[in-house]
Amino acid sequence: MSGDGALGLGSFPGTRMRRNRADAWTRRLVAENRLSVDDLIWPVFALDGENRVEDVPSMPGVERLSVDRLVDAVGRAADLGIPAIALFPYTDPAVKTPDAREATNPDNLVCRAVRAIRAAHPDMGVVCDVALDPFNSDGHDGLVRDGEILNDETVEILCRQAVVQADAGCQVIAPSDMMDGRVGAIRAALDAAGHRDVRIMSYAAKFASAFYGPFRDAVGSGGALKGDKKTYQMDPANTDEALREVALDIAEGADMVMVKPGLPYLDVLHRVKATFRLPTFVYNVSGEYAMLKAAAANGWLDGDKVIMETLMAFKRAGADGILTYAAIEAAERLKAG
Repeated sequence: MSGDGALGLGSFPGTRMRRNRADAWTRRLVAENRLSVDDLIWPVFALDGENRVEDVPSMPGVERLSVDRLVDAVGRAADLGIPAIALFPYTDPAVKTPDAREATNPDNLVCRAVRAIRAAHPDMGVVCDVALDPFNSDGHDGLVRDGEILNDETVEILCRQAVVQADAGCQVIAPSDMMDGRVGAIRAALDAAGHRDVRIMSYAAKFASAFYGPFRDAVGSGGALKGDKKTYQMDPANTDEALREVALDIAEGADMVMVKPGLPYLDVLHRVKATFRLPTFVYNVSGEYAMLKAAAANGWLDGDKVIMETLMAFKRAGADGILTYAAIEAAERLKAG
């Protein structure tokens, strides 16, 4: 039956949209997007010491782990088929300094964790954050002088930080600092150090968001932060600017780009993927995770279902991969079918 419905695709009663929803097998056949374990990157938090586990109170189910315990946890992720982890340190406040020198220490917590993980799980991808906030006594992603976050001086340190992480075995360098010109400088530094195959996943569109609070608790930078990050992270009002940021990072040599946060910025994610067609990732950040977990704990939402629905939203918007603290539970659900 022909009809004059929307787009010339027929009209009721000849066309009944519910027909293809009637059975589970039909719904699987006509699904437009699919979520798989291959889409997941698990952010993890390393802690100094041995046999140590610390809960992150603002992120239910998330823990800081000493390197030995972290190696075991990464093994669990590998068994589930998760392809990569993203590593962040909880740095001892005693080694935090205004010049963030611990960031470039080849034996710092990040580098020790990378070496241990790569030795135990050589097929697991390791993504390393490049920014100074875990090491800076000011809590900022860059060096601070008289209240100003310094761009070029910070980039010099980020280059050294990236090289020591690559020397330790990190395969993907992920600059999250939002300093201008850092991707090109890091690419040149990696190449000069013989790391031409180490990839750069740029936090290309990172917004000055209120959704990062629990993460700052997890890495211990929140209490140290003086002021805000609005002079280098993006204004949440802007999307055209996000495209300019992504274009610049691609021109400087980024292999992959990221949008952060996720849920409040699905429109940005969609525009970035549609415009550049580069591998595009999204960070399902700590505040998004925490609010879903809190609602589930209060019985207001079905936690398992809303997490999977959230991850599907990222795929639908164009993400090739998702950094999510729910990676383990999502992988378990996907494995169970």
